[in-house]
Amino acid sequence: MQHRVIKNGDLFLTSDASGDIRPGSAHGLYMSDTRFLSRMELTINGKRPMLLFSAADENVLARIRLTNEHDESDGRVRLWRETVEIVRERFIHGGVLYETIRMKNFATKPVAFELGMAFDADFRDMFQVRGFKPADPLGQVTERKAEETRWHAVYTGADGCRRETVIAWDVKADAVSEQGELAFTIRLAPGEEREIRFTVAPSLDGQRPVVQPQEEALAEVRRINVRWRERCAGAESDCDILNRVFERGALDLRTLLTDYGHGPIPVAGIPWFAVPFGRDSLITALLALPLQPEIARVTLRAMAEWQGTADDPWKDEQPGKIMHELRRGELSRLNLVPFAPYYGSIDSTPLFLLLAAEYAHWTGDTETIAELMPAVERALEWIDRFGDRDGDGFVEYLKESDGGLVNQGWKDSGDAIIHRDGEFARAPIALIEVQGYVYQAKTRLADVLDRLGRREWANRLRAEAAQLRQRVESVFWMPEEDFYAIALDAGKRQVESVTSNPGHLLMTGLPDPERAKRVARRLVSEDLFGGYGIRTMSSRSTGYNPMSYHNGSVWPHDNAIILLGMSRLGLKEEARTVISGLLRAAAHFEYGRLPELFCGYAAVSGPPVPYPVACSPQAWAAAASVALVRAMLGIEPAALDGVIRLDPLLPPEVGRLTVRNVPVAGGRLTVAVWRESGRAPLKIEVLECPAGCRVEIAGSSLASAAEINGPQTL
Repeated sequence: MQHRVIKNGDLFLTSDASGDIRPGSAHGLYMSDTRFLSRMELTINGKRPMLLFSAADENVLARIRLTNEHDESDGRVRLWRETVEIVRERFIHGGVLYETIRMKNFATKPVAFELGMAFDADFRDMFQVRGFKPADPLGQVTERKAEETRWHAVYTGADGCRRETVIAWDVKADAVSEQGELAFTIRLAPGEEREIRFTVAPSLDGQRPVVQPQEEALAEVRRINVRWRERCAGAESDCDILNRVFERGALDLRTLLTDYGHGPIPVAGIPWFAVPFGRDSLITALLALPLQPEIARVTLRAMAEWQGTADDPWKDEQPGKIMHELRRGELSRLNLVPFAPYYGSIDSTPLFLLLAAEYAHWTGDTETIAELMPAVERALEWIDRFGDRDGDGFVEYLKESDGGLVNQGWKDSGDAIIHRDGEFARAPIALIEVQGYVYQAKTRLADVLDRLGRREWANRLRAEAAQLRQRVESVFWMPEEDFYAIALDAGKRQVESVTSNPGHLLMTGLPDPERAKRVARRLVSEDLFGGYGIRTMSSRSTGYNPMSYHNGSVWPHDNAIILLGMSRLGLKEEARTVISGLLRAAAHFEYGRLPELFCGYAAVSGPPVPYPVACSPQAWAAAASVALVRAMLGIEPAALDGVIRLDPLLPPEVGRLTVRNVPVAGGRLTVAVWRESGRAPLKIEVLECPAGCRVEIAGSSLASAAEINGPQTL
């Protein structure tokens, strides 16, 4: 069943397609991991209206068009079917939900009916909504009060926090109860239109948001979004679905940015994960570098602020470790769940280092890296001291928290790491992609450290990376599969499942070039590539299930990371295959939005099958749309050297691509790529370039790069 989501800042609303929050559902108005509105139902003469149209394509605003059912009793018609049009318009701004209900009579005679609205607020923690049952009693609703134009409820939490929901409307209700049930008697002449405006304002400990006039609030929302979009890159092509995917991704990223005191950083996704995640926020910022590198800078600062300082098994925390997930609800504040924050992620720390390095190479901003250097040093120390538990040179994880995650890589479901014989791998587990992230972080950071005058340290990181590379190549490679194992288990045995994880190595630069080509070819072979994207697990591996979360589904961000690697290595045919698959998939999803994941069925069996509880919008899926365009440009900035390298490719669906206003190397880059016919060679023209930068265009490899002098034919 379709649902509607709008979000702005820390406040978001999920409802059914008709705009209702029905009791017993997971829908609601949420802020700070708390549901401040658990019921919002509209009725006409006590009946639910019929849905005509519903959209939330602007992300902060939703429009829903309804009409009445036929209403007849004892032979008397109370309201003829489809007489009254009802339009619900809602948006969020400044921590307030604004909703207008507009009613119009399309009958030839006057009509009268009762418009009902029912509200409630249960103030449940997000973990409770998701099914967690705390052993200890929590707080309770201590007050409900109703007036002609206002209703509010107060919850006194066991954590000492006072949570309140205030609902107001601009037309006196004819009836209102403390239970939040309102009734308005509506009379409309033929063609007459009336409206009622509602506001819903949640608050914590008396910090109430300011309720503005509705027109002013909406205008301000749109001004902010326009200003943000103007600072970001744009992409135009002759492929409609590519244009839609890119713009939807950019809009979703803007929506999923939330300020937690350090500036706006990406939260993972709605509805379940609208909070900062180490891994998700860092990968999102990495994929979004071509759109707006400021996201990376702010995310790095926030992660440094939340970096682990203690050895706390309950939170899987160690000094220097980058957090996994930050919650602020009642259960977290009471320490009944270990998420304030929780540190059970094996890849967040190397991803923090990796992003810091890639941000510097993209922007040339070494000042920010110098500012972050204490956090960088602590993170590197964590890798050597805590990440490598047994001194074998690999970073591995082991859950210590009773309330933590068993698997702590990006595939963190309990059945994600599975042997060929069907047995789950035992921890400590060393994941293949994590070793690649460490390698990339150390090699790319070394160049940055050189610029900061830390040459001895830089050389030490290069030496450590070289040793790691040799160990990975000798231990993880599976000759019988011509592929890397997903992991090593507690006994240092290979976990032989063929999965998408080794595809992340292509981005890191770790694999031997010939092995990298073999991995790329396998990733687009029939058992891993079903036509819409690379599956998380080969259809020939034990545990494969196209309906599973991590063992056969398709994740756009997973594909995007692999694409960045294919692009860096010049593996263009494989990259075109993946790009085409994702574009075909996106054409089937609402708004052209790439979801968090979808089922891994082959394209020959029909359109992509949605995963039932995928987050949408979701941050790293949104950022995957930016990675598609980056891969097409083949852009690899070396801003520290004043060089931007381009090695473009276009999939069959795209004949022309112009990418404008890319923030890179302290300036802006605008590039056009096109083919004049069929399989003709590509042409490329740089229309704008950062001052003091040299742009190099590669043909088949960067070894033959040439300085740009007008349009180039590749």
